[in-house]
Amino acid sequence: MIGPPLEPFPDDRAGEKGVDASRDRLRAAGVEPHAWSNAAGDPYAAHQHVTTKLLICAAGSITFFVGPDEQPVELMAGDGFVLPAGTWHAALVGPEGCTCLEGHR
Repeated sequence: MIGPPLEPFPDDRAGEKGVDASRDRLRAAGVEPHAWSNAAGDPYAAHQHVTTKLLICAAGSITFFVGPDEQPVELMAGDGFVLPAGTWHAALVGPEGCTCLEGHR
């Protein structure tokens, strides 16, 4: 479930899987995407960004732990969100690994 401080990705194409669809969605939102991938179970330590992050999971799954309460937000292929600048978050890659695309503004 996506909720404060996250907003769902701002388009009506939720559920469209794959790198090409994710790239198109991010460009339509006005950001230049870059892709990254991780193996199953890879963790990301808590951190924050100075810019707003727009992110889409293109394949696999990843769970983000957002804010001081570490609210879990699971993204499956085709799901995305907007993460405001300065928001603390950590992540754990799902059992099949993941490929995500993101852009910043």
